This record gives sequence, structure tokens and C-alpha cells, in this order.
Amino acid sequence: MRYLTIIAIAIFWSNTITAQQYEAGLYAGGANFIGDVGKTTFIAPNSPVIGGILKWNRSSRHSFRLTALFAQLDVDDVKSDDPRRLERGYSFKNSVKEVSLGLEYTFWEFDMFKARNPASPYLYTGLTYFNHDDFALDTRRDELVKTGSSWDVAIPMVIGYKAAFGGRVVLAFEAGARYTLSDNLDGSAPKEGDGLATTFGNSNNNDWYMFTGVTLTFTFGRRPCFCAF
Repeated sequence: MRYLTIIAIAIFWSNTITAQQYEAGLYAGGANFIGDVGKTTFIAPNSPVIGGILKWNRSSRHSFRLTALFAQLDVDDVKSDDPRRLERGYSFKNSVKEVSLGLEYTFWEFDMFKARNPASPYLYTGLTYFNHDDFALDTRRDELVKTGSSWDVAIPMVIGYKAAFGGRVVLAFEAGARYTLSDNLDGSAPKEGDGLATTFGNSNNNDWYMFTGVTLTFTFGRRPCFCAF
């Protein structure tokens, strides 16, 4: 967490002499989980996600982007189409808090100071550092129990579409997967020392979670010159 904060400060607030245009605003939408419990549909939001977003528009085609988001993943086998999961009936709620830093790339030139308001699809990726609850399977009660919390790393893969209005407001819709470097958001691979060592599910696949939502940002700072990177 400390290292992401240092990197973010260096990217967004250094080089003030040639400062470009910034965007700041809100993210709101829905979240869902893909792992060894619950549904396996990638875009199926069933719980809210909310947070903030900050961008440094370094050129008309790319921006450095920082987000801080919070969601509570609500996962239940009874909502799955898999007969084995329906019969098993595991469920859990996992609080996820993430900070993500990376690069947003637009397919078309996105210059808000042209006469016609721009719009473009875009891609975003980078590095996500997130906190989540740890779970393990209590075989005596045949249910998942919380055993603690951990910080882990995920790779965000986001696609979206954004449009500018009036030279100051940008509205975007996006869907993004987080491929985590953990297989225990659902308790299927408990850590040593949790006291409950039973594993289940596919040990070869790490967990994913999805955020689908909208961002509303407002621009500030000097009119950009989009100097060479």
C-alpha cells in the first residue's frame, strides 16, 4: 500500500511546470465474484461498488489513472446453475477494498478542447492492491467461516466507453475484471495457520472479481498542451 501511494504521488503531482489536465470524480456500479463458490458468469453484478477516480490526461490518447474502490462481494451457491454447487449450498460475503494504478488508453483521439465533444472506447490495465476477508471451510458445520483478512495483488482488465460534455464533464461506462493472485477469497484454499485446512474446488484457478459501473469526472487544471511523453 505504501509503495502504491508513493508511485501515485510521483505520477500525479510531479513535473508541475508542465502540468496537464486532470480529472476527478466518482465511480458507482455493481460487483460480482467468480471462483469456486457461487455463479460463474463474468458480468452479473449483484452487490454495490463505490469509490473515487483521479486521472492525469498525459495526451489525447492515454491517461494515468488512480482509483480507490470498495465493494462487498455477495456470493451464494444457490444462485449458481451448477447442480453440484446448488446441492452444496456454500455462501459468504467478502468486503473488498482496492487501490488501482495504471494506464488508460483510448482507441480514438480524446481532446476535450476541440469544437466537437469527443467520445471513444478505451482500455485500462495496471496493478491493483486490495484487502479482502479470508475464509475457510468448517467441516463440522459444513459452512464457510471468516478467519481473518489479507492484502493481495490483482491485475485489472477493463474495457469501457466515455464521452465528454461541455469541455468539463466526462461520463463513462465500463466493465472490468480483476484477476487476483489469490485462491482464497472464497475459502477454497485456506492459509496455513487458519486452523481449518480443508480445500475444495479447482486449485489450478485463482479467484476473479468484476466491477461494472459508471464514472462521472470533472476536469481541472490548465488547458493541456499534450507535449511529447
